[in-house]
Amino acid sequence: MIEVLSLLVIFILLILGIIWGHFIFANKNKDQDETFTSQRRENTNVDLYHEHKAEIEKDFADGAIDDESYKYLLAELDKSLLQDIDQSNTSAADLSQDRPLGLMWPVMLSIFVLVFSIVFYNQHGALEQLSQSPPTPADSEQMQVHQQMEALIKQTTENPQNAEAWYALGQAYVGLGRFDSAIEAFDTVISIEGEHADLYGAKAQAMYYRADQHITPEVQSFIDKALSIDPNDPSTNILLGMHNFMAQEYQQAIDYWTVVINSGRSTVNVEALREAISEAKNRLTASGEQVANNTEVAGPQLSVDVSLSDSIIEKLSQSEDKVVFIYAVPAQGARMPVAAVKMMASDLPAKVVLSDATAMSPQAKLSDVSVVHVYAVVSKLGGAGIKSGDFKAEQTNINVTTTQDIELVIDEVVP
Repeated sequence: MIEVLSLLVIFILLILGIIWGHFIFANKNKDQDETFTSQRRENTNVDLYHEHKAEIEKDFADGAIDDESYKYLLAELDKSLLQDIDQSNTSAADLSQDRPLGLMWPVMLSIFVLVFSIVFYNQHGALEQLSQSPPTPADSEQMQVHQQMEALIKQTTENPQNAEAWYALGQAYVGLGRFDSAIEAFDTVISIEGEHADLYGAKAQAMYYRADQHITPEVQSFIDKALSIDPNDPSTNILLGMHNFMAQEYQQAIDYWTVVINSGRSTVNVEALREAISEAKNRLTASGEQVANNTEVAGPQLSVDVSLSDSIIEKLSQSEDKVVFIYAVPAQGARMPVAAVKMMASDLPAKVVLSDATAMSPQAKLSDVSVVHVYAVVSKLGGAGIKSGDFKAEQTNINVTTTQDIELVIDEVVP
């Protein structure tokens, strides 16, 4: 807003500068012309005076005129010079009297420019528009959340027994960080619906965030209530998995999230959980620990050892950290990856697991094919796929049922 207003002010000042600059320049030239003209007229009169006087003196010396005529002609010549000088001063005075009238036009134009600008902006609301900052995507999203929350508050006011509206309102309060209000909303739902695992899990989640992501004794009591009713409750197990993941207890996080996936709840975003499990597994193996077999997602798994050759390490050391993609594509048919893992070059060497949990789409999973090609690519630009300038390693025609580790040493530059 300040930048736009500054440009407007500069534009107005520029117009005024042109008006007044022209006025000052024109008057300055006018003064110089008048002075020059006046001086030239006076010089001419003086020169003519001396010429006529010289002629009179010559005629008197030659005896062409007598003494009386000589004195008379000199007197008339002096009188003529005085009259010419007086006329020159009168003309200069007359011209100088025109200057106050010349000042009016730049003054009137300046007033017009200022008045017109003020009236125009007031009528069209430009100043009001400039004073308003354009909304950002974050502002728009927050506005939508507030609008939804107002609609939910209206529903709960009109129908205090609307449990679904109260539950949605509680979730909205959690998203806005109003945890006390969220807990009150969940308590209202419990009073309407009775004791349910998902309600205790939602309340435990709100209390967990209110406690700065700590499992306090009070939070633990509601977690225990939820699990005593339903050991597979998604909200509670997801909360526990997230808490352990943040504490770098990756195996425990995998255990909790696997419970949710195996429970087959239709309301759960299974793909997001699979991606979270894959990330936990990769961090677990990168730390040198083994993933417990009894908690792995069912289906084929390919264990891949990924490392960098010395020459590639030397080249990468001269630039910033790069993204690494490890993925498997079908040996036949479409080239869409059926499993993929993303990490950074600084994380290598590492062991990763490709499985259905790392599928990019439910329609393209490792268990859907029998033979794959496995690639490890250090992306130069950070995008997926193999492009010129990337570094890669590959092994082709790998049976998805193999139990042997697949070794990929990235040592090739893509031409």
